[in-house]
Amino acid sequence: MLFPSAVSLLYGERAEATAFLLCGLPMVVIGGWVGMHTDASGGSGLRMRDGFFIVGSSWLILSLAGALPFVLSGSIPSIVDAYFETASGFTTTGATILRDVEALPRGMLFWRSLTHWLGGMGILLLTIALLPMLGIGGQKIMRAETTGPTMDKVTFTINDTAKVLYKIYAGMTVLQITLLVAGGMNLFDAAVHAFGSVGTGGFSIYNRSIGHYGSLYIDMVIAVFMLAAGVNFSLYYRLFTGDASQVFRDFELKIYLRIVAGATAFIALMLLWKGVYPGPGESARHAFFQVASIITTTGYATADFDLWPAACKMVLFGLMISGPCASSTGGGIKVIRLALIAKLIQRGVYRRTHPDAVVPVRAGDRTVPADVMSGVVGFILLYIAVCVAGFLLLSLENVSGITAASSVIACISNIGPGFESVGPVGNFAFYSPASKMLLSLLMIAGRLELYTVFLLFTPAFWNRNR
Repeated sequence: MLFPSAVSLLYGERAEATAFLLCGLPMVVIGGWVGMHTDASGGSGLRMRDGFFIVGSSWLILSLAGALPFVLSGSIPSIVDAYFETASGFTTTGATILRDVEALPRGMLFWRSLTHWLGGMGILLLTIALLPMLGIGGQKIMRAETTGPTMDKVTFTINDTAKVLYKIYAGMTVLQITLLVAGGMNLFDAAVHAFGSVGTGGFSIYNRSIGHYGSLYIDMVIAVFMLAAGVNFSLYYRLFTGDASQVFRDFELKIYLRIVAGATAFIALMLLWKGVYPGPGESARHAFFQVASIITTTGYATADFDLWPAACKMVLFGLMISGPCASSTGGGIKVIRLALIAKLIQRGVYRRTHPDAVVPVRAGDRTVPADVMSGVVGFILLYIAVCVAGFLLLSLENVSGITAASSVIACISNIGPGFESVGPVGNFAFYSPASKMLLSLLMIAGRLELYTVFLLFTPAFWNRNR
């Protein structure tokens, strides 16, 4: 919190700077006390259950800690609203309860976007990269936190893996800031929008989001970096170590790029056909940006896509559910899971006519183990069950079905904007405190791929013998 405190002082916002310091200093004391009482010499007693507990509980608690500056400064007086906003930031969701974002002080705007950057690959992963003493149980923690059906470990130790990933992550951030400044943005704007792009968060500092700038160059830079952040980060490691051929043969990456190209072409043609924009250039520009924003679960907007034709909105809704590649900073089900389900269905159809055939599910040239496929099916069923339960609970708010459904999908997939009342020009302020807390829990559960949070609420998880 020293960084936003410094930004607040730079802009003469003393109340906000004081709020960050009042929150940050006790956390140093608490963190130091925990560190002194943590045994980092062995770690053999740390079990997988402990890793899940550390990750799940930490995200719940840190979202509360991050909300305190908003409350103490008076920027967001309600603790529930502040918790929602902070959980949305750390989980890189980008949903907001603010009706007028531009009224927020600069220090608070910086903090909102910084939570995106910190949450992009996980607060605990950052901790592992900076504090090797916690590397003892790092494998267990990273498995609980990394998104996707399997965890790619790109180097020999978990500390090295974390450091490599964050070097790539930081390098992408600095490069985007440089390009945005070159396009006419001031440094503050460039930094906060780079945090939101690389972290796939989507908090903007303007009510019209990226549409505020009206710049083709800025639109394209942000869109490209959003798509880049939606790629499996282990592929960047292989690319930088000279294994480019394997990168471009990657099964999931090829499907991801095909989905982006197909969705962009379809939406652009629909926008042109319906006369939403005057020419093919404008149609393609807005279509490409929104496809990149939605499939990566970032949530930036250059236009109010809730006013687009229904066919375009259905494509975007499908992209909300899909999400980007596994082991990226985005949310959603992930492209690889949907691709494997499609392969499973294809195998089922084939075996109807060839009942004795042994047909493995393959991802590219690799056979997918049965336990991985079981995990994929289980995750998607859990995702559907949680969404249905969320729809039913939010329907008690007397909102439309589309608003309720898109609110749940937007939060559990960490997207931010949905449709109708929670569209790109709307917000979540109208929901009751209970619904906001429900949506906050969905954001955290979705960010940690459901199991990590829901395990904390099962009796079997607390059995000492497990």
